[in-house]
Amino acid sequence: MPNMPIETPVPPVQAPSPLASPTRRALLCTGTGVALGAALAPVELVHAASPPVAPAAPWAAPAGNPPARWQNWSGIQQCQPKRFLVPRDEAALAQALRDAPTGPVRCVGAGHSFTALVPTDQWLISLDQLSGVSEMAPGKDTVLVQGGTRLATVSRLLDAVGLALRNLPDVDVQSYAGAISTATHGTGMQLPALHADVVGLRLVTARGEVIECNAQQRPELLAAARVSLGSLGIITQAQVRVVPAYSLHRRVWLEPAMQLLERAPELARKHRNFEFYYLPFTGYAAGIAHDIDTSGQVLMPHAADEDVLRDLRRLRDWLSPFPALRRKVAGWAIDPDQREEAKNRAWRLLATQRPTRFNETEYHVPQEVGVACAKEVIAALEKRNDVYFPMEFRFVAADEAAWLSPFYQRASCSIAVHAAVGEPYDYLMSEIGPIFRKYQGRPHWGKLHDLGAAQLAALYPRWSDFLALRRELDPQGRFLNAHLRKLFGETA
Repeated sequence: MPNMPIETPVPPVQAPSPLASPTRRALLCTGTGVALGAALAPVELVHAASPPVAPAAPWAAPAGNPPARWQNWSGIQQCQPKRFLVPRDEAALAQALRDAPTGPVRCVGAGHSFTALVPTDQWLISLDQLSGVSEMAPGKDTVLVQGGTRLATVSRLLDAVGLALRNLPDVDVQSYAGAISTATHGTGMQLPALHADVVGLRLVTARGEVIECNAQQRPELLAAARVSLGSLGIITQAQVRVVPAYSLHRRVWLEPAMQLLERAPELARKHRNFEFYYLPFTGYAAGIAHDIDTSGQVLMPHAADEDVLRDLRRLRDWLSPFPALRRKVAGWAIDPDQREEAKNRAWRLLATQRPTRFNETEYHVPQEVGVACAKEVIAALEKRNDVYFPMEFRFVAADEAAWLSPFYQRASCSIAVHAAVGEPYDYLMSEIGPIFRKYQGRPHWGKLHDLGAAQLAALYPRWSDFLALRRELDPQGRFLNAHLRKLFGETA
């Protein structure tokens, strides 16, 4: 794969404003927000609600010395590196590692992981200047993506030449290298995670060497590096399969939660993208389906996500001591007959804005036990009166593209549970985690879990092969921090 020049990452398509952009969490409650507000307005607060949190931009590399303190998007992971490096290109990155051949190094993208993948007290490297997409042309089936390019920028640049990524996760602020390194995924029973479309990579090793891998050149390294948690080398470029640009028709509806859960596998087979959100203490879930649209129409309804989340929080804050009344009020306020539809380019519908910050755990369980696992998770959440964030349920196809892919040789259901920033989140691991483990769940690498090396080795058939290759490429463990040492069972 040649080291081609990279185009300037200026989006050719104007991004929609937060008010105008559609989101997948618009839960068909245009009237529900009004109804809940009217129902709850006269009620005196039982618990004082926290002040609203302003939208948080993805983390960006700071300028100046000494380096600024780093923290992730939710604020629970922080560090004070001794040196902060923002290389202008791959050559500068490689030279920096050759000039200082010892000492720990970690790489950071948008800071959207909740696990401690980034924190270090030594070197922290940002790829913010390695951004852009090249080798683009109408009809091409691969493009070259720089490692620091945000997914949103990738989508907009591709759309300008009639191309698209095959699927997207539900947020697009992540860097491309960070997204594939943690096995970031969208939803779709026939659609794999992002890393499955990577056909070649360029990495800078701990020694400052630039190496390439693809199907012809070091294919085993490619299988290890696609999902590698930043432990094999720093990904500077990826050759990525793309598809012709496409539009989607989104349909959202409300349905009794247990009924929708039972129908979920059937709906996932029927629709290109299907997922649902269980709405705690309401008895309802919101189904969301996307299918290819060739009408050429653009339909952009108002995004009600934050309205719905705010109303679910009001129910919790005011009625949490009375769960039966909380369910009754929600049942009265929600109109299950409401529907929402949207039509637009896929990247405008699949990815969302997240003004409200949270912490999150997500596990991927075998598809055949997904419904049973979700039922147990819901039952556990309903025992906690402080819960109000929706639970997310998605489908992801199996792949053999990456040894550490949570979807390696296993079609999966992904179940995500959230807790608002500033509220307790330990229960995500202590109470919800054991349920996921009961069903052989593999954790999302960027989301909260407490698994160690022995547990992970039992879940991943190529675990020992990955560790051996990691030691070969980085015998000093320069790319390891405390979190990765625990994951890999490295004591020194």
